Amino acid sequence: MKNIKKRIYDGETLIGCWLNLGSALTSEIVGLAGFDWVLIDTEHGTGFEGNVLPQLQALEHTPAASIIRVESYERQRFHRVLDFGAEGIMCPRIYTLDEARQAVKAIRYQPEGSRGVAKMIRAARFGADFDEYYANHKKNLVCIVQIETVEILSSLDSVAATDGIDVLFVGPTDLSIALGVYGKPDHPKFVEALKATADAAAKEGKAAGILLKNPDEFQRYYDFGFRFIACGSDGGFVQSAACKTAESLKQLKESCAGGK
Repeated sequence: MKNIKKRIYDGETLIGCWLNLGSALTSEIVGLAGFDWVLIDTEHGTGFEGNVLPQLQALEHTPAASIIRVESYERQRFHRVLDFGAEGIMCPRIYTLDEARQAVKAIRYQPEGSRGVAKMIRAARFGADFDEYYANHKKNLVCIVQIETVEILSSLDSVAATDGIDVLFVGPTDLSIALGVYGKPDHPKFVEALKATADAAAKEGKAAGILLKNPDEFQRYYDFGFRFIACGSDGGFVQSAACKTAESLKQLKESCAGGK
């Protein structure tokens, strides 16, 4: 474990990014780049549960903590990736306080939770460290719930006050669409929701998180109170660099060879 949960509660600003290609190689490259955490996306990315394990293995020797975004709050989506050795879970599209609480239960073992027990798991060194893993799982595993529905906005204080929820993470595109203000980041409805999320988290000593479109947005959301901040993805990095390099070569071709 890389102490990402402790760093959240120490009030650090933690930077991360998405891994959406399902590739162990790009995961390793990104993990070595200097991010505090990375998110392996099994909700929208091209990766799926079956290639989470190779990505976790590739990230093991990097400084980046590994968070998995599952498809829903149902406990079955949590068990396997936690057993693989994920350091936290991000749960998307939370509509109600009860759903947020179910996410916490899916991370925790009985009697407080609903996570099934298997001792011979990678997260516990294939059984060698299970007692330690079990004793410390609440202290070490991060639970992130996504704030991206209109319905959850009326329960922000209660969500933030829920024991076991560590980060309230705004999905800006989903939330702006849900509010009917897509493409309008300065719209009062969107700004109000952002501030309410950050304020609710801060009151409980939790972190508010968000995914940026580009690094230029960092100051704006930092000033709102966001401290768990992501930007970019392995797929985006490849696409951006490929397009930039191809365009540069095209321009050089035109200038040096008359386009031939």
